[in-house]
Amino acid sequence: MEAPDSELFETSLRHALDRQSGAALDQALDDLGWRDALTTDAQSAVSVLFALQGFGNASSSALSEVVAFALGCEDARDAAVVLPALGQSVPPGRLTDGTLTVRGLSLVPLMARPTMVVVARVDGHDRSFDIATADLTWRHPEGLDSPLGLVEVEGEDLTVGAGPPLDAGAWSTAVALAQVALAHELVGAARQMLELARAHALERIQFGRPISDFQAVRHRLAETLVAIETAQSMLEAAWRDQSAITAAMAKALAGRGTRTAARHCQQVLAGIGFTTEHEFHRYVGRVFVLDQLFGTARSLTKDLGVHLLESRQLMALPPL
Repeated sequence: MEAPDSELFETSLRHALDRQSGAALDQALDDLGWRDALTTDAQSAVSVLFALQGFGNASSSALSEVVAFALGCEDARDAAVVLPALGQSVPPGRLTDGTLTVRGLSLVPLMARPTMVVVARVDGHDRSFDIATADLTWRHPEGLDSPLGLVEVEGEDLTVGAGPPLDAGAWSTAVALAQVALAHELVGAARQMLELARAHALERIQFGRPISDFQAVRHRLAETLVAIETAQSMLEAAWRDQSAITAAMAKALAGRGTRTAARHCQQVLAGIGFTTEHEFHRYVGRVFVLDQLFGTARSLTKDLGVHLLESRQLMALPPL
């Protein structure tokens, strides 16, 4: 996407996210041609939208569509893909003796679709199944960020056909693209948390001076910025490298960096950051859930370490 087109695209998306979220945002994305952009320039479509979603604390069904696109669904625009359960990145379906069990996540707007796509690993190969949404049960998980719109989806003993096989590596590709998208959203949220803390530090007066004058406050804000920019640099490397390992590294660094941002910015905001009147708490609740999707920072870091020990080879340096 050329620079002028990219700027217009970002401005249009920013305007849509300033006013809408959820199903209304899904419709706005369709009107703006975001789904067409996903097929022609996935990097621009994913990086811009998810970073803005994180910054504005908005939600949409775009993550499901990103996964559908990476899986090669014939019509990713209408495909509602069941996502892995919290903390996992394995397919949410399990096929046993011709019956399918589903344990995963979806988004509230997608539950109105007549069918859902479930991926299951069968004899070492990934297959997709179209399941009637009415055959699945769903509920809002307790304690999660409700405006995000995530729901837990379950299905027991569902009779299915053979299911079309997916292209080799399709699920790994979908997981990698989802991890990169979520990393952009985490970084966007971290940038807004930093901005909220920075603005407070400039306005809050203690001992006759703004608290931004105090070295301890400056150190916390500086460490937050370093964590954010580190994650952003890894994201740029992941787009260039296009490998599952760098995508996992980007998601892990974004999750860890965003937790750093939440911790330091909460200290700068102090008591006001805990109140419902201040919007900071909305970002904290959101990023803790986003970190759980498609692998947490801790689990991904552990998996990368296990891979390193098993392969006994250092991973190639990400492209600079």
